[in-house]
Amino acid sequence: PELRRVMGPWLLLLFIVGDILGAGVYAVTGQMASTVGGIVWLPFLAAFVVATLTALSYLELVTKYPQAAGAALYTHRAFGIHFVTFIVAFAVVCSGITSASTSSNVLAQNLAAGLDGIGLDTGFGTAGTTVVAMAFMVLLALVNLRGVGESVRFNVVLTLVEMTALAIVIGIGLWVLARGDGDLSRIVTFSSPEEKGLFLAVTAATSVAFFAMVGFEDSVNMVEETQEPQRIFPRTMLTGLGIAVVIYMLVAVAVVAVLTPSQLATINEEEGRALLAVVSQGAPGFPIDTVFPFLTVFAVANTALINMLMASRLLYGLARQDVLPRVLGRVSAHRRAPYVGIAFSTVRALGLIAFVAFRADSPLVLRLSGMTALLALLVFAVVATGCG
Repeated sequence: PELRRVMGPWLLLLFIVGDILGAGVYAVTGQMASTVGGIVWLPFLAAFVVATLTALSYLELVTKYPQAAGAALYTHRAFGIHFVTFIVAFAVVCSGITSASTSSNVLAQNLAAGLDGIGLDTGFGTAGTTVVAMAFMVLLALVNLRGVGESVRFNVVLTLVEMTALAIVIGIGLWVLARGDGDLSRIVTFSSPEEKGLFLAVTAATSVAFFAMVGFEDSVNMVEETQEPQRIFPRTMLTGLGIAVVIYMLVAVAVVAVLTPSQLATINEEEGRALLAVVSQGAPGFPIDTVFPFLTVFAVANTALINMLMASRLLYGLARQDVLPRVLGRVSAHRRAPYVGIAFSTVRALGLIAFVAFRADSPLVLRLSGMTALLALLVFAVVATGCG
């Protein structure tokens, strides 16, 4: 049996937007403001341009080869070398499983913090947090095994919560400006504490913003579950990128218009939660410290869900291309879910969660985020080369 095509343009759009948006924006906005000052919206715009150019490569290939496996499939079709295809597949799957496992750990930590914040003393230690993270990963596997319809509906709920949280920040920022307590003129002010020039500072901030814009590439692995992919993928992916950059730029404007440079510097040194400071200053009665851990839970849950969907579909697609063992391409007759790929990726994610929890000081664990970013850049480079 084949995968079931249930994703129309709206479900695909929310999938892409939900994948791009994430908890990272809460931290990187303050970090970027410390690099470029009030023009923090500019690196987001520059990152959008770079991400769009990358997306155009994916769009050319996904419409030419509308099959699951994404970057690995495009590499296989472009070069025809099984070893190179395997390396790209390995990089993408490792990146996705690492991201999902990290997100599960962050979810468990924030869930414990949120429950503690409302007076429910969880008493979670490392073992308790790890159990919650692994239980969530098993829950994601069960949702995925139910079928893509249930998975994307779960994604819709999580994405709408993410968008609502960011809309609250933007709305409070506009309210502060409307009552005359903000300073919109700061959004055109460049300042760099490290005395970098404008070009170098914006370039450095753009490299941070770019990783807040990625995620669109995961959607190509869902092409076999998308209705009329050649027709709807191009405009939907570009629309999703456009929506994400508008949200990010409005968030950036709200942050620099409401918070003074000295406040931003202090926040960045202490916690890096500039968006929470906007809410605290603009709406002092809003219990943001209590609510924020739960907002983070929704954001990282969506990241984990999408990455596990991507990993299982990539394994399924390459198995169908005879690059990986055919058993990984098996699909359940009733639910039309690639159950072997789901089980394979889930077992590896559970192992990584346990390893990270109990070997947190390992050099390998400390380098995970950097290696994941490097793998993503290498995959983008290979896809661009294959497109050319």
